[in-house]
Amino acid sequence: MHPVAQFEFIILLLVAVIGLQLAARKLRLPPAAALVAGGIALAFVPGIPAVVLDPDLVLVLFLPPLLMDGAFLTVLSDFRRHIAGILSLAIGAVAFTTLTVGVAAHWAVPGLPWAACFALGAVVSPPDAVAAKAVLDSVRLPRRVWVLLEGESLLNDAAGLVLFRFAVAAALTGTFDAGRAVGTFAVLAVGGVAVGAAFGFAWVKLLRRLGDTSLMIAGSLLLPWSSYMAGEALGVSGVIATVTAGLIFGWYQHEIFTAEMRLKGTAFYQVLVFLLEAFVFVLIGLSLRGVVDRFGGFGPALGALGGPILAVVAAVTLARFAWIFANDAAVSAMSRFRRVRIPFSAASCGVMGWAGMRGVVTLAIALSLPDEMPGRDFILASAFAVILVTVLVQGTSMGWVIRRLKLDAAEERPSGHLTQAQAMARMTAAQLKAVEALAREPDGTLRHPRLLEQYTYRADVIARYADRQEEAASERREHFEVMLAAAGAGRAELLKLHRAGRIHDEVLRAIESSLDLQEVMARAARG
Repeated sequence: MHPVAQFEFIILLLVAVIGLQLAARKLRLPPAAALVAGGIALAFVPGIPAVVLDPDLVLVLFLPPLLMDGAFLTVLSDFRRHIAGILSLAIGAVAFTTLTVGVAAHWAVPGLPWAACFALGAVVSPPDAVAAKAVLDSVRLPRRVWVLLEGESLLNDAAGLVLFRFAVAAALTGTFDAGRAVGTFAVLAVGGVAVGAAFGFAWVKLLRRLGDTSLMIAGSLLLPWSSYMAGEALGVSGVIATVTAGLIFGWYQHEIFTAEMRLKGTAFYQVLVFLLEAFVFVLIGLSLRGVVDRFGGFGPALGALGGPILAVVAAVTLARFAWIFANDAAVSAMSRFRRVRIPFSAASCGVMGWAGMRGVVTLAIALSLPDEMPGRDFILASAFAVILVTVLVQGTSMGWVIRRLKLDAAEERPSGHLTQAQAMARMTAAQLKAVEALAREPDGTLRHPRLLEQYTYRADVIARYADRQEEAASERREHFEVMLAAAGAGRAELLKLHRAGRIHDEVLRAIESSLDLQEVMARAARG
């Protein structure tokens, strides 16, 4: 395809992404499911070129920034508190799924070598960070469940990639060393943490020195790819390096970002992540055409591999449920001997079991299989089937499952933590103290009466309702609705003056920026 034609095709995909997102919103579907389905439909439109994905390019292009986005927004205290459960899912569930799928695949296709069966298990074992985030962003979950699923999606790719590497080597050479596999994973993980920490702290120091907002945003954009590529170049886990750098960067961003950079950077990254996630799912759908063509059409593919593929999909789904229920029951039993009791929750286990969406990592790993790999076509077809079922079926029904299981999404917080309202009361009290100290001259003369009145009133109201949030909710909402109406009226008058030629463009932009900040603040405070 000519470079100009490639660019035109990308623009076509962008138009399709916007249309599919609007359709998903109108039909109340998860965007990921709509994008995959739209990509499949688009793949068979006459005149659409066949899409051949380079697995290495897919991983290095899409995975680092999306991992960074998840790690950057991760609450580090929650991540540390639930690290045992996260590692159980990211390593234990991946290994158990690999073994279960390997056994199921060998049972369904007896002629397929054991190593190839376990390679298939490694391909489909790790739930995908992109798919999980795309689906979970649209639902409400208890904090513990959310942290476990988010943490799992950030780390499990590393475990799946290591298992895949050794399974492929065993299939091609006929030898497998379990001890060496464990040792290699430890080196990859520890090395990845070291590389990610080095890059994370280096970027924090670098951004402090840049000073300019645009340079800081551009510099932060380099971090995910730099840490990932450095980890891979040094022979350690690029995934873990990126996640570690993102956790450090997210922790220090409150200290190094100005308000302007936070507003601009957040807007920039939201658009970037939206586009990357959308293109990932559309490309997954488009790649179905190549898989089908390898088998000569849907009919021959289903006739030859329908039964074995169904066995693989069932094994993937059931293995995750089995591990999560058994693990949660064990954790609950052991917590009896600890100060903090963790009750067993069948509803939480059911939701976590159903949240095992696969995506771009599974597809990229499957596409990277060498041509001489035994059962390569079967592995590729099975991987695509698992992606379709988990995204289109599980992703679409996730909200229904949560409602059906009546999972309580009430906010969980450790003992001793303040509520948001209580923290706001402490913050406004500190603000009032600072204003009181600066509002008077040394001789006691009041210098800033309006500021003192404003902060005194605000601190009194917030302190009064800190422990009675429900009573203040309606009044607060009405208050900020008035502010939004005022901002809207101001914007309309400003545009009227500009259209009549009464004010210059620079005046428009300056006042409009102030209105934008007011509106953002009012919408956030209204809730």
